[in-house]
Amino acid sequence: MIGVRREGEIVTIELQREDRRNALNMELLKRLDDAVDQAARDARAIVLTGRGPLFCAGADLAELNAQEFADRLLGTLQTIDSVPVPVIAAVNGGALGAGTQLAMAADLRVLAPDSYVGIPVAKLGIAVDRWTVHRLMALAGNGPARTMLFGAEQLTAASALAHGFANKIGTVADAQAWARDIAQLAPLTLRHLKLAFNDDGSRDGEPSTQRTAQMAAWLSRDAVEGIRARTEKRTPKFTGK
Repeated sequence: MIGVRREGEIVTIELQREDRRNALNMELLKRLDDAVDQAARDARAIVLTGRGPLFCAGADLAELNAQEFADRLLGTLQTIDSVPVPVIAAVNGGALGAGTQLAMAADLRVLAPDSYVGIPVAKLGIAVDRWTVHRLMALAGNGPARTMLFGAEQLTAASALAHGFANKIGTVADAQAWARDIAQLAPLTLRHLKLAFNDDGSRDGEPSTQRTAQMAAWLSRDAVEGIRARTEKRTPKFTGK
């Protein structure tokens, strides 16, 4: 499920659940969390990518347990966000939902020319947390973030670069080359910069009203309908219940 490759002072962590388009389940999230934590102990930079044509298709809907999955995902995102070394997400093909959230938790993003990102929760009847909304606004801007969430629209690599979500357009090899360059820079300076950049308010306490609204979506009939419709490859019929 996870491949780890060390090259000098950089570590590449690869999602290897290709048969499920690298969709995240509880086991993969736990292994990813452990791999990032272990790599950060002696690496100077980490590259996160996915094997196959897609970086990550998001949550594995076939194994989805609302509260348990949301908590496990949040923990993994916090690990990526808080380890004291730069993490570069090399997005190959595309990232959807939780896959885009993984890319957002990284410090830098390199998107392949034909890649895209999206968080289509409104098509599934589920909801993302406060951190995701605020971090997306910080990275892509308020307008694009609203388009992606309210409109459930994808952002192409070119648009992602133009809006600031992507730092560079390139391949996994380009991301690794950049990681090697970054690994030569002053680690204590980079550690401070990571803390400063990530102190963006997105981790502030979530108001109870927002948390209640988020869980109401996850536990709704609409969520059941949205996930079932995705599995059956049809348009969902939402009722607001």
